[in-house]
Amino acid sequence: MFPMAKNALSCLQDQSIMQQAMAMQNHQEQTPDFHYKYGNTVLASGATFCVALCAYAATQTGIECILSPAGSITPKEWRDQ
Repeated sequence: MFPMAKNALSCLQDQSIMQQAMAMQNHQEQTPDFHYKYGNTVLASGATFCVALCAYAATQTGIECILSPAGSITPKEWRDQ
């Protein structure tokens, strides 16, 4: 029975320590972090960069997009041997 009472007392002490830590956290001034301050700006600038890069690649590099292979693939003539 003694170890069980000891464990129960330990749990109560741990809970009181956690409550004290949470109370201290709640009293501290909350400052916005980097993601809260600059998250949308970083997201928008990254999206703009990707769109600009894709637009440059599509217009300036001469890459042709072939959406459908129909008509671009021609079968070879059949040869009997």
